[in-house]
Amino acid sequence: MYTQAQYEQHDERQTEDHVVLLSHVSWDDYERLLAMRGDHSAPRIAYLEGDVEIMSPSQTHEGIKSVIGALLETYCLEREIPFSTYGSWTLKDRERERGAEPDECYVFGTGETDRPHLAIEVIWTHGRIDKLDIYRLLGVAEVWYWRKGKIQPYALRGERYVAIDRSEVLPGLDIDLLTSFIDRPTTYDAIRGFREALRGS
Repeated sequence: MYTQAQYEQHDERQTEDHVVLLSHVSWDDYERLLAMRGDHSAPRIAYLEGDVEIMSPSQTHEGIKSVIGALLETYCLEREIPFSTYGSWTLKDRERERGAEPDECYVFGTGETDRPHLAIEVIWTHGRIDKLDIYRLLGVAEVWYWRKGKIQPYALRGERYVAIDRSEVLPGLDIDLLTSFIDRPTTYDAIRGFREALRGS
């Protein structure tokens, strides 16, 4: 149905994400797409009630999500919050016809869970499936959307998300402070500056 070449579109030099949208895709075909892609982190594949998004993230997209993750992990280390990182963990539910792979995701604490407590999404290129429609029925407690230099957190309330001012899974975290370090010249500079800010607070 789909050739392997369709999964080899990731170009580290590109400045925009490459997005392919497909419609009327069965769940079995979605599973075949995942199998063809294999254990790689890209492209990332989302499924929502027959619609599929295949996204090869740009270098910029990958850089932003990695720095956000590094800063979040710095915060947890400084505040001695146990965490586990699971990257682009494939989350799916056949009955609800939903599947997604976050840019980054985390579980906090030491207990076992079949869903991350936090998923992070970088919105760099328009025209994508709104993953909030996917995550809300997959039971992800909180989702952060980075868009145009700002992180907006969303908390799950029943089967819908509401925008919140502060993280509920990390209630002590100042998200605006974290965001202010994302555009530093290097990840080293971002981590070092954020760490100094946390130790001074």
